[in-house]
Amino acid sequence: MRSRSSERDDSTIQRRLVVMKGKIVVFMLLLMLPLAVQAQETVVLYSAHNQEIVDVLLPEFEAATGIDAEVIRLGSGDVVARVKAEQNNPQCDVIWSIGGEQLEANADLLESYTPQEWDKIAEVFKVGTNWLPYTGIVMVFVVNTDMLTEEEMPKAWTDLSDPRFKDLISSARADKSGSSYMQLATVLNIYPEKGWEVYKGILANFVLSGSSSAVPRFVNDGEAAVGITLEDNAYRYVQGGGPVKIVYPEDGTTAAPDGIALVKDAPHPDAAKQFIDWALSKETQDLLVQEMGRRPVRVDGAVPPELPPLDSIKTVPYDFAWSAANKDEFVAKWTELVQELGL
Repeated sequence: MRSRSSERDDSTIQRRLVVMKGKIVVFMLLLMLPLAVQAQETVVLYSAHNQEIVDVLLPEFEAATGIDAEVIRLGSGDVVARVKAEQNNPQCDVIWSIGGEQLEANADLLESYTPQEWDKIAEVFKVGTNWLPYTGIVMVFVVNTDMLTEEEMPKAWTDLSDPRFKDLISSARADKSGSSYMQLATVLNIYPEKGWEVYKGILANFVLSGSSSAVPRFVNDGEAAVGITLEDNAYRYVQGGGPVKIVYPEDGTTAAPDGIALVKDAPHPDAAKQFIDWALSKETQDLLVQEMGRRPVRVDGAVPPELPPLDSIKTVPYDFAWSAANKDEFVAKWTELVQELGL
């Protein structure tokens, strides 16, 4: 017969075991919780955005959503190449701010998504297949006012082929930069019969840059008299008080959206969709106007006050499908001309 003290000891041991097991379960759950939270609250972005803009925007997103954002900055062409290389094991959730023609040409890598407040996006910018408009961009000339007088400044694309601009025009490479490919396609679009002749004359005066964001800086610093770039890139130097002026080509230019897109089979699809919704929200679009001088794609967005209304600029329709379908051919021809001209 067991004593009462033995029974009490057994009961105490059992209670302690139950408590210990409970503590172990709680401890294991606590260990697993950060991993679950991390998996649910991370978004991976591949972007051609300038670092300065990334530094402004990402803290706003993280504060608004509680989602950690990891951004890998690459040239537009490298963004697409990396997503294509990873398509059997996607590492990226969102392609953020690259040229629409590159997204259109690789729509099979993307997944269609209708964001919140889609009805607030201007119809003119709803042109993509599986990708969304992010901001409105305009192709411009940026000119150094210390190097060229008003009379000496180029007024049209054809002016850029003048020999007096030899080695004085800065441009990024059309085989690497989405905006520079748009520049090439714009000239071919404006001059369908003699586009390559016009562009070859312009190309002969180029000093090619490895970075599209460096083009307006070279002009601002006096290393180039003229740069071909996007309006917002030039506008930042105007805002900074540099000796620069934005010129809108009299023979026409492109006004079109750059894009944002959900990658097919993204590892963090819910966080990716939240990022896209945030990027197209009025608050973020207004911030892009304020910080970048980009034109919003929302119908209720404000245009930077120092920039002319879009309807006052001579623009030509930009066909993303045509641009995307012909990109390989156009870039191959561009490469031949670069080699021929010894650039």
